[in-house]
Amino acid sequence: MKIHEYQAKKILDQYGVQIPRGEVTDNPSNAREIAEKVGPRVVLKAQVHAGGRGKGGGIKLAGNPQEAENIAREMIGMTLVTPQTGPEGKLVRKILIEEALDIDRELYVGIVIDRAKEAPVVMASPEGGVEIEKVAAESPELIFKEYINPGIGFLSFQARNLAFKLGLEGATFKQGVKFIRDLYKAFEATDASLAEINPLLITKQGAVLALDAKMNFDDNALPRHSDIQEMRDLDEEELLEAEASKFNLNYIKLDGNVGCMVNGAGLAMATMDIIMHSGSMPANFLDVGGGVSEEAVKNAFKILVSDKDVKAALINIFGGIVRCDLVAKGIVKAAKEMGLKVPMVVRLEGTNVEHGKKILEESGLSFYHAESMKEAAEKVVLLAKQ
Repeated sequence: MKIHEYQAKKILDQYGVQIPRGEVTDNPSNAREIAEKVGPRVVLKAQVHAGGRGKGGGIKLAGNPQEAENIAREMIGMTLVTPQTGPEGKLVRKILIEEALDIDRELYVGIVIDRAKEAPVVMASPEGGVEIEKVAAESPELIFKEYINPGIGFLSFQARNLAFKLGLEGATFKQGVKFIRDLYKAFEATDASLAEINPLLITKQGAVLALDAKMNFDDNALPRHSDIQEMRDLDEEELLEAEASKFNLNYIKLDGNVGCMVNGAGLAMATMDIIMHSGSMPANFLDVGGGVSEEAVKNAFKILVSDKDVKAALINIFGGIVRCDLVAKGIVKAAKEMGLKVPMVVRLEGTNVEHGKKILEESGLSFYHAESMKEAAEKVVLLAKQ
């Protein structure tokens, strides 16, 4: 789960991470009052789940409270287009108004889980303020890493190593060490999958602050953090992805025109691959799970056909734990409720497969049948093109 910058800073503040003074608002009329409290010079930042906001006009400096109000009126309600939003952009509903600081240096600190090493890794770079992917591609030697043994935790010498590599000195060095350690505390305590400070700001006075902050969280751990769960902003999520999450379905919207409904992540990936091999692109990743129920199939079907980009759909089910007849009943029930809006290819294999096929044949609905994955993919791609 992703959250907004202002929400990430609220969490980090609870763990001692230094942040600029500021407030969030969805009302332009409040901007002047906030600027008078934290300014008079302030920075206004659009709150959307996307990076590159400055390039799209989503971060602006105001020299006085009146200017802050004027900018807020332009920014709230605008559609912000950045390299990460795509051409459709994102609607700005809230802005964060913060004190403008005297910048001396912009650095980078981030924490992620390295799945290959099965451990968290704290990364730091003197090249802050730009995409870390660009630094990794062009100057990988400028990214310094400390791997954390989960059984021991983040040790003081590791934080000092990173602060040295960033070139911090004196009182700023001590602040930097504390900042990095507090950031890790927040990362670990909240079951985060990402905590990124870019840029990490060093002011002309030597202070160390999180000028920007980004945090993502492990969905499986959210039941342990009801306060973080409440920060979820459904307006920032793909509508169908948010709907699928209500039914515990694994759904990701993609750019193609062939809808997929499959049970099991491995089979889902193989189905997407064979659709591409057959000459088209999948419109989604939709895994209904190994022990899927009739009701889950029904909900998945509704999400599948609600995507306006889907021109044809493939339902590919291997009945291992799940029974093919239960899947067939769910498909027929949903199709009768919603109608077959697009051509539908169904391939069933496994437990009770003959019973499942019979249910589809006697439904009175025009399903296309396939025996193999190759046949199913070729049929659905041809139907999508037609």
